[in-house]
Parts: sequence; C-alpha cells; structure tokens
Amino acid sequence: MPRRLFFLVALTACGPGPEQQPPPVFVGADLSDAPLAGLDETQQRTFARGDELFDLSLRDADGLGPLYTHAACGQCHTAAARGPGMVQKFGVVMADGHTPNPDQSRLPYGHTERPLTTAGATTPLLAPRYDPDVRISFRVGPPVMGRGYLEAVADQTLLDLEATQAARQDGVHGRANRLGAGALGRFGLKARLATLDETTADAFLSDMGITNPMFPTEPANPDGLTDDLKPGVDVGLESVTARADYVRMLAIPRRALSPDGRAAFEKARCDACHVPSLRTRADFPLAPLASVDAPVFTDLLLHDLGIGLADGLGAGDGTAGPREWRTAPLIGLRFSKRYLHDSRAGTVSEAIEAHASEGSEANDSVARYRALSDSERSLLITFVEAL
Repeated sequence: MPRRLFFLVALTACGPGPEQQPPPVFVGADLSDAPLAGLDETQQRTFARGDELFDLSLRDADGLGPLYTHAACGQCHTAAARGPGMVQKFGVVMADGHTPNPDQSRLPYGHTERPLTTAGATTPLLAPRYDPDVRISFRVGPPVMGRGYLEAVADQTLLDLEATQAARQDGVHGRANRLGAGALGRFGLKARLATLDETTADAFLSDMGITNPMFPTEPANPDGLTDDLKPGVDVGLESVTARADYVRMLAIPRRALSPDGRAAFEKARCDACHVPSLRTRADFPLAPLASVDAPVFTDLLLHDLGIGLADGLGAGDGTAGPREWRTAPLIGLRFSKRYLHDSRAGTVSEAIEAHASEGSEANDSVARYRALSDSERSLLITFVEAL
C-alpha cells in the first residue's frame, strides 16, 4: 500500500457487511508527496513506481557502500519533505575559521562524512573532531517536492535574473553557478547540479555508495576498497531515471496564502531573492510543467550571505564559494519545524535574522524586516510558515 494512503478497514470476518461498512477515512489530507495534476495513466504508474523505489532500502547485494550515509532516498527526504537525514561536511580553513585553506591534503578522502560501513569496509569516514583547523558544517536533506518546476525553468531566465540583479542598488547581486559544458546549476544547496537525473545519480554515489553510469567510480575510502559486494557498476540508468521521475512529478503542495502576508514579504524585499514565481519553458517534455508560472519562491542563483553562514568549503560545489548559497525554494515550509540548510533556526524569524552578517547581500532585507511593525512581521512569518 503506498505510504500516502492510510485507510481504516475492517479486519475481522465478524465485522459489518459491505453495505454496512463506514466509508474509508483518509488520514493526513495535507500531503507533501502528491503527484502533479494532469499526469496520464502511464505517468501515474511511473510516479507510483518511483515512489516505491525512493523509499526502498538498498542492501550489500545491491552495491551499497563500502561507505555510506543512508540506505534509501527516503531516509533523507521522508515523504518528500525536509530531513530527517543529514550529512556533515568539513574542510581545512584558515585562521579566521571560515576561509578555505588552499591546502586540503589533510583530507585525502574528501569533505563529506560517510559514517556507515559494509561490504568489507571497517573504517568509516568521519569528520575530524576537536581540530581547530577543520570547520565542520551540517546539511539537512532538503524537501524534494516541486523540484520538477525548477528543472523546467529555462537557463535564460536565470541569466536574465542575474543581469537584472546586477543593476540593483540594495546589494542583492545573485549569480548563476556556471558548471562544465555551459550548464547552469540549480539543484543542491549550492546549485552544483544541473538536472534531476544528475542530482539523483550524485545522491546514489555520495550518500549510498551506489555507482551508476553517470558516476561509475567508488569514492576513495580509508580501507582502499575500489568496489563493493556487487562487482562493477551497481545500477543502470533506469534506476536513476525512475527515482528522478518521481521527484520530477511531485507537486507543490496547495497553499492558503494571505495577501497581507505577501505584502509584508515584499515590503521586506524578501522577494528580491525568493522570487515568488518563475515561468517554465514551453518545450519542457513533461506537459503539466510546461508554460506555467511556477510558485517556487527562488531565483535559483547563488548569493553571498556573509561570514555568518559561511561553511568553510571551497571545493565540490561548482563555482560556489564558502559564503555563497543558492536561494532556497520556499516550498513545503509548513512541513518543517526547523529552518536553514543546517536547521540552526527554530523559527522563521530566527532564519531571517541569520541572513544578516558581515558582507551578506541580505543585510538590507533583514533591516527592512526589523523595521516592520509587529503586526506586519507577524503577517510575514505566518505567510512563510504556510508555504
């Protein structure tokens, strides 16, 4: 039974007959993992199959490991929402505690903790503790609902937003993360990946140690293992595509948003980066996502958020620097209890305040938020909490 459907049913033969049974009771009508409206029957089957695979825990025999963080996509993104899974990142920094040191040779196995072992591995890859030269940061699995809309936005739209912001006078100057072969990043907390297929394949490798045609080589590890209990490449493209299609077809949950809250959101200029709507491409191959105004509340650009949110990492995120973050899409926040990439904020107000620090592009917006009346701030917070 798909996890979204929970019915109260009679379990014994001595219960009421069919004509006497109460109608099914649906529990949890506010769904975070519903499919897009307008999918045809084939696409609905594709979504359902991908949903099952997304939550499927992989085993040694499937190629799990040798080192890994989680055994299933759904362990990081339960019901397509935020967390509870997270990863720890780490890097060698300079004396200021946030600038990456050019010499990262002390970390020969990369910058991502992989604490679980299998397939003959005995040494987990852990973040160096109590080392003043190493900065550790946390990243909670972000929501994946509505990500198909992000993929459907044209690259030119991102470049147009970049050009428009370059002319702003309030310090907001986002930029696209330019990747190899002319691609623009839009997925990941620092927009280091360009497509959902690539994002899925990357998660297979980095989180589960599952090699695939897009990332066929096991990451380096302390035990020097170059393979796992499944020789060769662990999964084919169909496994990657099935999970990516599920994410691609996830709807943006329905919202009840206050016009007064939106007005306060705009008065604080939160919409400068969290752009409420982006138009999708007319030629996007999934029809329900083509030529629509997608309410994604992001510009998909990198922004310098100052030293307060710097993570000390300068490698592995395309051109993104340690102080830069892609504007987080404000989708599904009502399913979250904590905010920001590392869950440091327990309230929306704390998350907004955390955007202010030395060198942050958001300083003007935070100042405007602080200047709102108490009622306006309350309206803004309620608006964001409902997204």
